[in-house]
Amino acid sequence: MTRPAALAAVRRRLASATLALALSPGIGVAQDATAHFVEANLLATLYHELGHALIDIEGVPIYGQEEDAADVLSILLIDAFYEEEDAVALAYDTAFGFLGEAERSRAEGLAPAYWDVHGPDEQRYYNLVCLFYGADPEERDDVAADLGLPEERADYCPDEFDQANAAWGAILDEISAQAPGDTFRLGDLDPEFPAAADLIRDEVGLLNEDFALSADLTIQMLPCGEPNAFYDPDTTAITMCSEYVDYLAELAP
Repeated sequence: MTRPAALAAVRRRLASATLALALSPGIGVAQDATAHFVEANLLATLYHELGHALIDIEGVPIYGQEEDAADVLSILLIDAFYEEEDAVALAYDTAFGFLGEAERSRAEGLAPAYWDVHGPDEQRYYNLVCLFYGADPEERDDVAADLGLPEERADYCPDEFDQANAAWGAILDEISAQAPGDTFRLGDLDPEFPAAADLIRDEVGLLNEDFALSADLTIQMLPCGEPNAFYDPDTTAITMCSEYVDYLAELAP
């Protein structure tokens, strides 16, 4: 299946400036591995919340769980936006983020919340690995093996990617055709987390180069009282909670 134009563009975007600076006063100077893990999961989470925003702003029809659709968009954008080496690194760290969440829940004696709108973390891990592998199975066969994707699932992953690509492709083509734009607006950024703030600031600029939306979308990083990220349809704003930065650093494998 041919990729939509929005996902077939020449790969031009390298991973943003490293977060191997002080991620927050509570962490001090982070090790490179932790910095890359935090960066990857901040970006993947931002793209996930962008999925919710697009569903709302552009009226994207969803047949199934919206959280699953947002997960799918996140990995599609990682595959599309980044050079292969960076995309692989981002996919690994994002996948390990799901495993870290699962391991933390087990350590705390928490059973998977099957009632939750999000799927179980280990299932999200395998879905991510499958879609990323399915986007380029010849190039990423070693990724699938390294991350433990069973052959029984791997056989279907190229078809799963094609299906995901077709589902999101029309809207991505539409908002890409109007680019560049200025509909991604930078909101307030917590000054206590300057490296993460720079990452979000850079990403807002890059998203304006890639897409133009039907309405303005604010992206901000604020203290929320919990490690979280969310899209608010009432204010058409994505909030990356600054507590999430420390949480990811603690979660880093």
